[in-house]
Amino acid sequence: MSRQERQNSNTFLLTYRDLINIWQDWSDTSPVQPLDRWLRQYSRSQRQQSPAFRMAINNAMMEALRYRQLADALELTFRDPTYDDWKTWDSRWQADTPLSSSPSHFWYWIQLCSNSDWRLPHSLEEQKARREHFNAFKAQADSLEENATFLLAHGLRPTWEALLFKRAEKSGWDDKQLARLVRMQTSRPPLWLRLANMADAAALQQALSEEGVQVGEYQGHLYATGGKDITLTNGWKNGQFEVQDLASQQICDAVDVKPGHKVWDACAGAGGKSLTLARALAGKGAVVATDLHAYKLEELKRRAKRAGISNIRSFTWDADAPLRLPAEIARQQGFDRILVDAPCSNSGTWRRNPDARWRLDNHNTRELAALQGRILAQASKALRPGGRLVYATCSWQVAENEDVVAAFLAANPEFCLVEQKMLGAPVSDSDSMFVAVLSRP
Repeated sequence: MSRQERQNSNTFLLTYRDLINIWQDWSDTSPVQPLDRWLRQYSRSQRQQSPAFRMAINNAMMEALRYRQLADALELTFRDPTYDDWKTWDSRWQADTPLSSSPSHFWYWIQLCSNSDWRLPHSLEEQKARREHFNAFKAQADSLEENATFLLAHGLRPTWEALLFKRAEKSGWDDKQLARLVRMQTSRPPLWLRLANMADAAALQQALSEEGVQVGEYQGHLYATGGKDITLTNGWKNGQFEVQDLASQQICDAVDVKPGHKVWDACAGAGGKSLTLARALAGKGAVVATDLHAYKLEELKRRAKRAGISNIRSFTWDADAPLRLPAEIARQQGFDRILVDAPCSNSGTWRRNPDARWRLDNHNTRELAALQGRILAQASKALRPGGRLVYATCSWQVAENEDVVAAFLAANPEFCLVEQKMLGAPVSDSDSMFVAVLSRP
């Protein structure tokens, strides 16, 4: 974490006792919960603590998960400076195994990796030697941007090297672009804002700044980097904007919704994209939002009410069979636009949720690709002739993206590929997402 990021988050000066205790509390949950979910519950249970303390704990735990494997690697090479067989070591390493160092030394490695300001214990041994070792390890990694050590130093597993090279080849990235994606894994992207009316961008930027939000602009899009909680601003309360990553907004642009269209958001989740698509209809047309989980659709309903949007209809759908078309959709032989924002490994969002990276493995990827293919195939049956089918994920893995699209096209020759590409990082400071646009003549 940079000093500017620490200033923006009003970081509380934590002690190692704080850090060790909170890590133990999370580790003792059975089964261990995803960190972001656990931190939300923890924050609600610690209302007696200051917001600065709770934010500091949140940031520290995120950094610990981001550099969890690197801390073990640093401890290994601190004891054995000649070790460098990282792919073999990585094939045996598991995130849920005990720390290879003492809790205090683990947090010291994390402090060095994240450049955090935590209160060092006076009794911590070997500080100077460990700091010198860290600096040497980092210098070696940064001098070689195409090897396993470079990945490890930026929070990525060495055995993912082939997956990343495959992504670079598919996207036509050069070495610098791939290295930029890897380097970006050590920082959290800003909060991107989706405006209810893009014409209000300048006025909203000024209003947020006056309320104490640190806000910037990129190609007409606003983003917040710190300061006042944006959910406490007048713009948020009045429904002038939602939080939606830039790449996610670009996926909605690819759907190309026009007033009067009938649109299906097949995997709507909490409805961020459904809201964007509904606004694009300008009061003419409708959005059908479905998801496997009813509780997510309840959140969509709350968000739609706050935003003043009434043209979204939602219900559950499990993708085991084609959607039973509402009468008005059946009369026009299907939807004009369908978005399949499929469940995925979330590898494109690891910057925000670093613990998700340690759940990725080849078996899970194969299962996800099969599920993605099934959802896409079932959803495609509801598209009217001349319509547009958009497949998207928040993953950079080729197996979840281009490979799924290729298999679908091979099985459904009546569809044509209009375009497919990666969005977001490394081009912009956002998540990495994939989008494919398919048409049915």
